[in-house]
Order: sequence, then structure tokens, then C-alpha cells
Amino acid sequence: MLLGLNIRLLLRIYSNPGAAMSGILDQGSLLFASIAVMAITLAMRLPLPFYMPLLVLALFYVPGIVLLGKIFAGLGGSLGTIFQRDYSPLLTCAGMAWSAAALPLVLVRWMLPLQLLPSAITLMALYFVVLMFFVVRTVFGTENGVAGAIVGLSWIPLVAATYLWGPLRFVLGWLASPFFLFYAWYYLGGELGNLGAGLRSRQNFRRMLDAAAVNPHDAGAQYQLGLIYQERRQDAEAIRRFTNAVTIDAGETDAHFQLGRIARQQGRPKDALGYFQTVLDQDENHHQSEILRELGALYLEAGQFADAWRELEAYVERRPYEAEGLYYCGRALDGVGRREEALSMYRRAVEAARSAPRYLQRAAAKWSRLAVKAGGGGV
Repeated sequence: MLLGLNIRLLLRIYSNPGAAMSGILDQGSLLFASIAVMAITLAMRLPLPFYMPLLVLALFYVPGIVLLGKIFAGLGGSLGTIFQRDYSPLLTCAGMAWSAAALPLVLVRWMLPLQLLPSAITLMALYFVVLMFFVVRTVFGTENGVAGAIVGLSWIPLVAATYLWGPLRFVLGWLASPFFLFYAWYYLGGELGNLGAGLRSRQNFRRMLDAAAVNPHDAGAQYQLGLIYQERRQDAEAIRRFTNAVTIDAGETDAHFQLGRIARQQGRPKDALGYFQTVLDQDENHHQSEILRELGALYLEAGQFADAWRELEAYVERRPYEAEGLYYCGRALDGVGRREEALSMYRRAVEAARSAPRYLQRAAAKWSRLAVKAGGGGV
């Protein structure tokens, strides 16, 4: 049953890679992904050891992706924490992505003229890069641009692999000793087992939520599932879960708020306004008053600058050091013709981004750049 499920997930990559990666996070097997990589490599009959692609993924490529994610995605926690949480999910998804990219080459391997093989391998590599975009976006929950930047720089750990492969093969010859492997497993088995803890914890949490969601009266479980899909950029499924939550409990303010945010991002201002108005009616201070910022941003997009200023002025009074709200305020003031005050807001946004806590600086940097572009660079 588990084998069939993983095969279906692998094949689903071809039709819907984003949903497939989400399914792999929830139900995929690291063991299956590893065996698939080695089996497909063996079937390709290329002049390299059958374990080489898996070794490069496990020792160089995926750790490199984790490091790039820490740098560019602003992932919370120390590098060690991120590694323990995301290494096994990334390796599982990357292994499945590599298998999906390489499988067509196995099928046509004997039909291709030998001179076309390098071109086919290049196409396979490009397809793998595309699939890794979905892997990074799903596992890290990043925006498309950040995911693209991480994957675009993922060649760096591969360069390191080419330089270290010779010494590594020499070391692996010693490590293959059964005597060494026994003692390594005896002393390091617990640490090696922890590498899979990230994937197991995600899957256990998802199973608990699915079990809770069976209860037709549990709006909270539906909301939590919606957040998971929202983080993975699966908006359609997130909307379905959030809608289930508000259907079960109309007072589920968080779900109304997230539905409004998704509607605004999708360019459905009328729907977004309805959801945000519900949030305001239920709790004006919801989400540290972020409802006022979201409503102000919605009015900005609609060109209703006076309405936007009304909401954003109240928001900035409550949260005067948040770069995003200050930038929006500047835009609203620009829209109503108060340019000098707008410039002051832009400068405040730049300063707020510079003085933000370290874990928020990367997110705040976006608003600082926009504020500088709008005229707030003279700080």
C-alpha cells in the first residue's frame, strides 16, 4: 500500500508538481525516494556509480539548499534547527524530483542515438531544476522569486561536489568496511535517525489534523490545514479549508482574515473587502491590528487613497515601527497629494527596516527598498 502510494505521488509530479510535492511532504517515504534514485541511476547505465546521484543530493545539494534557504528566505531559527527540521523533507522531495526527471531518460535510453544522449541529459537536468522550484517553494513556503533565486544558485554546492568527489570516493572506500559500519551505526544511529525527524514530525502533525478534521464541528482543525496549504502556495485548497472553518464557525476570525488576504492577492477586491469587514466587525484589534493594514492596502490597490489613509493612520498609531505599514502610509499620503508627509513616512519605513529585529530584517528589507524607490532614501 505504501509502495503504491509513493509510486502514485511520483507519477503525479508530471501532471501537478506543486500538489505532488505537498503530498510527498504529507505521505512520502525517504526510503522509497532513496531507492528510486539508485534504481533509476542503475537502469540508466551511465558510467558512474549507482549511488552517486543520491550521495550528491544527500551530502551536497540538499545541505546547500538549506543554507541558501537560511540566507535568502530568512528562515527562522538557527542553521542547526533548520537543518533538523527541513533536511529530510527536502531530501525526500528532491529525490522524488530527480527520479521524475530521470525516469523518461530511462524509458528512451535505448531508442536514442548515442550522440543525442548528452542533449537528453541536459534536458533532464533542466527539468529537475524546474521541479526543484516547486520543492523549495513547498518545503520553505517562500514566494516565487525567492524560490527561484535559491534554485538558481543551487549549482554552487554542485561545484563543491565536483571538487570533493575524488577525496570523498577514497574515504567511502574505507567507510564501506562492515566493521566500521557496525560501530558507526552503534554510536551514531541516534543522530542519523534524527535526520528523518523533520519529515516524521510534519507527517504526524498532518495525520493528527486530518483525524481532527473528521469532526464536522472542529473549525480549528480546518483552519490549521488551511494554513499548511497556504504556506505551500496551494491557494485553492487553502481557500477550501478556510471556507470549511467559517462554515462550521462563523466566528473563526482568523479564517476570515486569511480568506481576505488570499482574495486580495488574487485580485478579488470585492471578496477581500467582505472578509475584512467581517474581521473588523468581530475584532478590530485582530492579528495585532494587521487587519487595518490589509484593509488599507486593499484601498490603495483600488485607488481609494483617502479611505486607505484612514485605515493606515490608525494602524501606524498602534504599530509605529513596522516598515510595511509605514510604506503603505506613504503611498496613501502620496495619493491624496501630501507629498512632504509621504516622504517622511517613506524615511520612517527605511529606518524601521534598519532597526527591525534580526529575524524580521529580511522581510522588512522589501518595504525598505520600495520606500527608497518612492523617495525615502535620504535618511
